[in-house]
Amino acid sequence: MEQIELPSADAVDMDIAAAIDQRKSVRSFADKSLDATDIGTLLWAAQGITHEQNQIKMRSAPSAGATYPIETFLEVKENGVTDIDAGLYQYDPTKHTLRTEIDNSIRETLVPAASNQPAVAEGQVTIGITADFDRTCSEYPDHGERYVHMEAGHIAQNVHLICEAVGLASCPVGAFNDEKLWKAFDLPETLDPLYLVPVGYPQD
Repeated sequence: MEQIELPSADAVDMDIAAAIDQRKSVRSFADKSLDATDIGTLLWAAQGITHEQNQIKMRSAPSAGATYPIETFLEVKENGVTDIDAGLYQYDPTKHTLRTEIDNSIRETLVPAASNQPAVAEGQVTIGITADFDRTCSEYPDHGERYVHMEAGHIAQNVHLICEAVGLASCPVGAFNDEKLWKAFDLPETLDPLYLVPVGYPQD
C-alpha cells in the first residue's frame, strides 16, 4: 500500500489558554482545501511521537500503560487536501506517514453513516478515531474499556485545540451508525469506531 510522508507539525503561535478559550464546534466550513502541512500538524497533535521513554515511543496523548489502543484514520474528500488524493488513510505515528486504505472518495457512504450531519458533509477531511480494545483491556481487565474511551477523548481534544491554534475549525461527532461506519472505513473486526472529527476552514 502507498505510504505518504507527512511534513512536520507547523509552528503554532497561539498559547494554550487562548486556544481553550476560543475553541468552539463548527458545523459549516468554507470551500477551501487544506494542505499536507495542515494534515501533518493535525495528526501529530492527535497521536504524534513526542519523546522516547524506556524504549517506548511516547505519543502526544496519554495512554494507560502506553498500550496505545487507538488507530487513527483520515478521510479526505475530493479536493479536500491540495496534495493528498481523496480516499481513506491510516496514520502511522511511529513514521509520521499515511497508508492508503481506500484510493477513492468514501464521502457518499461516510455521510449517511454519520446521520447526514452537515459537518461531516462539508468538512474537507474527517479524522476517524477507532480502537482495538483488547490492547488495553488485556492489561487492565477491570478498567481497560474506560481507559480506551478516555484516550479517544484526549486525542480528540488535542485535535480540536490544534485546529483553533492554526486557524482551522472542527466539530466533535458521535452520532453515527457503528455498523455503517465500520463498513464505510472497511475496518477489520479488531477495530471499533469511537469518534469522528470533521475539519476544515471556518466560514469567513
